[in-house]
Amino acid sequence: MRIQSFINYLRFEKRYSINTIDAYQSDLDQAFQYLSSIYEIKKEEEVTHQLLRSWVVSLVTAGQGPRSINRKMSSLRAYFKFLQRDATIKVNPTGRLKALKLPKRLPKFIQENQARQLVQPADTLPSKYPDQRNQFLIMTLYLTGVRRSELIEMQEAHIDRQNMYIKVLGKGNKTRLIPLTQNYLTALGKYLQLKRATFPGEAYLFLTDKGTKVYPKLVYNIVSRHLSMVSTVSQKGPHTLRHSFATHLLDHGADLNAIKDLLGHANLSATQIYTHNSIEKLKSVYIKAHPKAEL
Repeated sequence: MRIQSFINYLRFEKRYSINTIDAYQSDLDQAFQYLSSIYEIKKEEEVTHQLLRSWVVSLVTAGQGPRSINRKMSSLRAYFKFLQRDATIKVNPTGRLKALKLPKRLPKFIQENQARQLVQPADTLPSKYPDQRNQFLIMTLYLTGVRRSELIEMQEAHIDRQNMYIKVLGKGNKTRLIPLTQNYLTALGKYLQLKRATFPGEAYLFLTDKGTKVYPKLVYNIVSRHLSMVSTVSQKGPHTLRHSFATHLLDHGADLNAIKDLLGHANLSATQIYTHNSIEKLKSVYIKAHPKAEL
């Protein structure tokens, strides 16, 4: 098996994040454990399309969702493509694997009035570091639309205060620039003053109570707690603020391609899902406002 070589390729050549690499490792281990225990497969060359179909069926039978199964198939496709390019195999058994159909799921977001309650003006930021960090973290997620992993890696040096933008390192090691508002920069100045006084010399923008870089679970807990104060939305993680950022921009007439660039999406199809939220809003406005909407 050449799984470790593939993992090293993802880590050192593709420079994928630790979370992404762990997902690939887990998916491949699960698949080959099944193939080994059921069909006694020892080498990648022995894997066929039919055997992989059997594995997919076993996942469906076990009750795994189509989104999770599609991700696992994607991991296998990438692995066998790596082996084919490396001449370890001649035929790629994933070539005829088809992705499972996904149910349509619209992104969850908070309302604009809820966002106004959530994101406080710069002059109302708390005076203690943990509280001020939490409030400024929420503000950063909503006003920039960054992913949780991108927020964690933010450093002071990434912010250009004179030109009013922040440089964000996104998926695939791609860099994008996100504009910042004057209100945000005012809050940033106040936050940095407290952060530097509390933890001098720390480069990362967001730190734990002990002065180390924040971690995913902490960011999730901060966002979940604050969202619970203003909204009953079912999903209360950082991605809800990212969805809210995109939805509110679109509602106010922002160009879809501009939103795509701000979010760091590779293609427009990933961004178009937000148009569904705006269409639902238009329907609601129409039903309430049109005198003959009930006909």
